[in-house]
Amino acid sequence: MSEQHHRSTWLARPRVFLPAALVLIVVTTLIGAVLAFEPQVTQQVRRTTPVITAEIVRELPHDKGAFCQGLLIHDGVLYESTGLYGESSLRRVDLETGGVKKIRRLDNRLFGEGLASHGEHLYQLTWKAGVGFIYDRKTLNYVGRFRYRGEGWGLTSDGKQLILSNGSSTLQFLDPKNFRVTGNLTVRDGNRIVNNLNELEFIDDVIYANVWFEDRIAMISPETGEVLSWIDCSELLPAEHRREEEVLNGIAYDKVQKRLYITGKNWPKLFEIRVVE
Repeated sequence: MSEQHHRSTWLARPRVFLPAALVLIVVTTLIGAVLAFEPQVTQQVRRTTPVITAEIVRELPHDKGAFCQGLLIHDGVLYESTGLYGESSLRRVDLETGGVKKIRRLDNRLFGEGLASHGEHLYQLTWKAGVGFIYDRKTLNYVGRFRYRGEGWGLTSDGKQLILSNGSSTLQFLDPKNFRVTGNLTVRDGNRIVNNLNELEFIDDVIYANVWFEDRIAMISPETGEVLSWIDCSELLPAEHRREEEVLNGIAYDKVQKRLYITGKNWPKLFEIRVVE
């Protein structure tokens, strides 16, 4: 095709000219749509869960030999479940002195885990055996056992049901009468699943959970599983002052005095804290 023919063909094609006002309307509409959508995306991306600082109120003695797996306070008395094969136990402890007032040792083949108070009893988990034990809270006498599937990590009570963690992102709700699972709750921080949920405590309609190998505590909605806030506990016993396995693990709340206590595995101290936003 000659250059002249090519040029004449191109000139022969019809050309459409849009009025300037119409172009302006189209462009303005598109820009408006983008701007209207952008804040929603930005808000979703920028959403961060609040972080609250744990401020030390006082420091109390804690048995350095106690590999803490479960902790609670009832009527001013501290109860603790300890782990490790050959060393697992259930203890009644003097809150102020850290002295062990009474102890029940588990079979050497069992690894003690989470602890909860419900009704007149204490409920203690084991790690991999799939069996838990029931004790009279006043005497620590053994009164029974219960079964559950999977591993046992943390345990607490909301006053109606037991709540169990197994190291995953899912909390199980158990009927304390027959220990059947009545519900499951997946814990999320925004869009991120929170794994390694460990020791638990139920405080003012919120589930508090240690996360294995993290120096923070998740405050979880029992309805949605959403992490409402994080409590930063990194300054309680800094990592350079403990061995790698001596992680934060142990939450106890005194409902009467409204005091919150925190410790860890083989920590020499029990910390009373308050949270500061």
